[in-house]
Amino acid sequence: MDLYIYYKVKDADAASLRTAVTAMQTLLAQRHGVAGQLKRRPEAKDGMQTWMEVYPSAPEAFSAALDEAALQAGLSAWIAGERHTEVFTEVAPCA
Repeated sequence: MDLYIYYKVKDADAASLRTAVTAMQTLLAQRHGVAGQLKRRPEAKDGMQTWMEVYPSAPEAFSAALDEAALQAGLSAWIAGERHTEVFTEVAPCA
């Protein structure tokens, strides 16, 4: 499964959040072997940026580990609102 987590961050908090997310993703890669990606929309709106974390080919148990890591990293201090998670799986080929 692939996990896509998106959220808003104030322009003023972007540098602090980036540091925290990068450290969290490094730890997750070491512990779980899942290399995360950090992306953002190119434009900001009303002083807010939209960011997305992507975790491709993550095992089922990874979602709980990710939630715990985000809590321990204190990401909510810089995120405006909630983290929204979407899960996608491969489309099975037709027989």
